Amino acid sequence: MKLLFAAFLAAHALIHASYVTPAPPRTAGGPEWPFEFTRSWLVTALQMDPSVARVLGISLAGGSVILLVAAALATAGWIVPSETWPALVVAGIVCSLLTLGLFFHPWLLLGIAIDLVLLWAVVSGWRPFALGT
Repeated sequence: MKLLFAAFLAAHALIHASYVTPAPPRTAGGPEWPFEFTRSWLVTALQMDPSVARVLGISLAGGSVILLVAAALATAGWIVPSETWPALVVAGIVCSLLTLGLFFHPWLLLGIAIDLVLLWAVVSGWRPFALGT
């Protein structure tokens, strides 16, 4: 179970990399790509240069990936010390929530829900280390 939870954390982390990958080609009647730095209420409200928004977005998405993958490694007991798990998860969640909130698309609500559940788990003292291997 512990390794399954680590894989879940890593998958949640890596989905943030979709922000820096090229959008797939649009198809007639196909859905809109949800991972865009150009669609941001912050960019619009502050009349921010899109290149500044992109740098901000890449930094936040990259932070989410790095911190949550490190938390996954700590969960599995590989490379990263397990005592760093709560701090890694909270920092990763903060980056993730900022990314998903600033560059919002309705499809990202699941990611926000995952972040909030993980935050609740950390704050309430839950740790994945009691899970079986």
